[in-house]
Amino acid sequence: MRWVLRIGSLAVVLVLWQLLTASDTRAWLRFDQLPTVVEVVERFAVQIGVAEFYHDLGASLGRIMAGFLLAAVLGVALGVVIARSRWLGDLLRPPLEVVRPIPAIALVPIAILLFPTDEQGIVFITFVAAFFPILVSTRHAVRALPTIWEDAVRTMGASTRQVLFRVVLPGTLPGVFGGLSVGMGVAWICVISAEMISGQFGVGYRTWQAYTVVDYPGVIVGMVTIGGLGYLTSAAVELLGRRVTRWLPREALR
Repeated sequence: MRWVLRIGSLAVVLVLWQLLTASDTRAWLRFDQLPTVVEVVERFAVQIGVAEFYHDLGASLGRIMAGFLLAAVLGVALGVVIARSRWLGDLLRPPLEVVRPIPAIALVPIAILLFPTDEQGIVFITFVAAFFPILVSTRHAVRALPTIWEDAVRTMGASTRQVLFRVVLPGTLPGVFGGLSVGMGVAWICVISAEMISGQFGVGYRTWQAYTVVDYPGVIVGMVTIGGLGYLTSAAVELLGRRVTRWLPREALR
């Protein structure tokens, strides 16, 4: 029933889009400037028959995976360290908190100057975008753990290592995966923007190129492709989170 509702809501949006654009409607918003659903579908059919389309998909996915995985490893590790160690928290938090409010896309000029290739710069932007949501979520998840859990296992002779791997990390998994899901979404926003600014290939670059040559159906195809990739990768993160936290009550994952 839920899938019927979801598909139905999407169908309503597509029908409204087709009606408004095909009838050249102007109701403050200029729908007559947008391509129809049929034109977009026709353009998409052309795109999927071209090898360049798949090359762009692979490039964007590769950048996302490289930046996101690096952000996941460092974000979780530093989040735990900062939350568990007072002096390391005092040492690391000030520079991190200064950098955190800066939008990742604003670092594009720095990335262009700092890294030898555009490819490395785009991965860096993707990494920064995903890193801070993961770091902050992990830090808060560790601090929210009931202290009685740690006290209980320590009274049974558990070492610091055992506390970390048997109590802290399993207990923070719901919060960590919340940060991973947010980080994935933000990473897509920034990798596409970085590709538009300094890329030579990728979904973002191709979407911007379509705009510069007034290929508006191509622009919508790029946007839909980005949305689809973002949805699938975020869904994969959430599915993995549900699988590794099956031992938790369902309410804890909401």
